[in-house]
Amino acid sequence: MLRATWRGLPAKRHEVGYEPGLEVPAADGIPLISDHYFPRAEGDFPTLLVRSPYGRGLPWAPMYGLLFAEQGFHVVLQSCRGTGGSGGEFYPWRSEAADGQATVAWLREQPWFDERLGTIGPSYLGYVQWALAANPPPELKAMVVQLGLHDPSAFFHTDGVLHLENALAVGAGMTYQHQGVAPLLKASLRLHRRLRDITTAQPLRGAHVSAIGEVPWLDDVMAHPDANDAYWDGISVAETADRLQVPTSLVGGWRDVLLDQTLEQYGRLRRAGCETALLIGPWTHTSAVQQGWPEVFAESLAWLRAHLYADPSDLRPTTVRLHIGGEDAWRDLDDWPSAPAAASWYPVPGGHLTRQAPTDSAPVTTFRYDPADPTPSLGGPLLSRTAGPRDNATLEARDDVLTFTGPPLTEPVDILGPVSARLTLSTDTGHADVFTRLCDVDEQGRSVNVCDGLGRIRAAEHTPSQVTVPMSSTAHRFAVGHRIRWQISGGAHPRYVRSTGTGESPVDATTFTPVRITLHADSELLLPHSSGLS
Repeated sequence: MLRATWRGLPAKRHEVGYEPGLEVPAADGIPLISDHYFPRAEGDFPTLLVRSPYGRGLPWAPMYGLLFAEQGFHVVLQSCRGTGGSGGEFYPWRSEAADGQATVAWLREQPWFDERLGTIGPSYLGYVQWALAANPPPELKAMVVQLGLHDPSAFFHTDGVLHLENALAVGAGMTYQHQGVAPLLKASLRLHRRLRDITTAQPLRGAHVSAIGEVPWLDDVMAHPDANDAYWDGISVAETADRLQVPTSLVGGWRDVLLDQTLEQYGRLRRAGCETALLIGPWTHTSAVQQGWPEVFAESLAWLRAHLYADPSDLRPTTVRLHIGGEDAWRDLDDWPSAPAAASWYPVPGGHLTRQAPTDSAPVTTFRYDPADPTPSLGGPLLSRTAGPRDNATLEARDDVLTFTGPPLTEPVDILGPVSARLTLSTDTGHADVFTRLCDVDEQGRSVNVCDGLGRIRAAEHTPSQVTVPMSSTAHRFAVGHRIRWQISGGAHPRYVRSTGTGESPVDATTFTPVRITLHADSELLLPHSSGLS
């Protein structure tokens, strides 16, 4: 069945045995329920540890238990505390380092453990790897972090603005997935049906209970938008990568909600001199382990065999492999550009985008953002099925969305690296958000999103102020005849919580004020033009 679903998987090397429901004692004595998959063969085999709050059934059992055991690994698939039958109470992030260390202590007592240990897994399963690696056991010889989390605060907020839709999706997933497919499906359907009512509730706090029930940690996340708040102390494990020497493979997706964290991990590991590899495909957070699984599995298996079996035969010769948007091709590179030179594009009246710098900061145009009819989100890095590249025609037809479009290109333009915008804006309330997006417009006029970001405006009324908005990163070719488009609006709801227009917390606000936002001529879109993709 697995090979019918994903063509190109390697032939299995071994039949697989299975020991379900093992009780691994945590440091405080509560049982961490674990399943053990193993090759049915004589000899020693390395061990992979996979720790998850999402249960031990689908998709984890076949994708990580069976497939890797077939290739010659013991696999311990463990439910985090408070999930999947494990004891204790689940509260994300708080116990993963200690519980990971306790699990390694248990492994040392197993007769089949040969002191060759690797870790693997996506998303939160990446966070538990970084937590363990903060004090790496001597047996840990390799890590494979797929679309992995290291900073929960940055996952849930940008510049203090809540990632509302993704937060609700994670709340449902962490609450119900470990209970099985049926409970998760029911909760997801309830959330889908009630999403509009929940995301427009006044106040927003507690509105999600009707769909996914009480989720105390989600309430806490929504109540603490400031990354410097004491609530977040000690939760980010980003600094683990600054001193790590365990060979680490990183997998990301251009439309993944954790792309920026993957690239940050890569930069930290490279600066630390840690052996690392980076694969970024055309994937969202979920499609990487669905449609993209053959590539992700091959990359992961090659890395684990290289570092746990001393067999580098399937490793690629370069550190970085990227999928190039706009031409649907892969490129192997020696490195990811950390600080490429950027070319500036400027907005001018009439909706045009030009390379010619302005001579002043005069107003270009003004639009009105109304929280009662918030600018909708469309595509991009979401956890829902609506994620990824989308035709932006309906969005760009709105009066509250600005577009500035360059001329048809006479030669390809390659963009490789981080994209950003420096905007000069003024508002009539002093409080607004700004959403800015890069789009590729083809010869038929179809505008498709490439990357984007959001920032906050806090300034005196009617006074121009500058804000720099990181727009994530990309590797994209704008083809001959295509046009570069810069899209600007006052939000993207419900991906982001809507701005109140007053500065009041959108979680508790019951009054929302429309805002007039004026864009000034010295605003610029910064694109990392590159010749490294040809």
